[in-house]
Amino acid sequence: MPNKKLDEAKLRDAAYQLWLAEGQPEGKDQEHWHRAAEALATSDANAEPKAPRKAAPKAAAKPKAPAKPKAPAKPRKPKAT
Repeated sequence: MPNKKLDEAKLRDAAYQLWLAEGQPEGKDQEHWHRAAEALATSDANAEPKAPRKAAPKAAAKPKAPAKPKAPAKPRKPKAT
């Protein structure tokens, strides 16, 4: 079942775009609304149904490189007392 608010938002936007394209004439709101509804209905009817998305195959885990050995600590100088 399609989302009615989403469809209404698309319809409103399409009618608004028609209104803008025609130079914002007054009193043609119903005409723009109906033309937009027809255009959306036609585009929805002609749209190919989307195939369900398949999950991407999981990548094989790469083995981690062995950690580099740390350099031996430098001897510290004794503190002067």
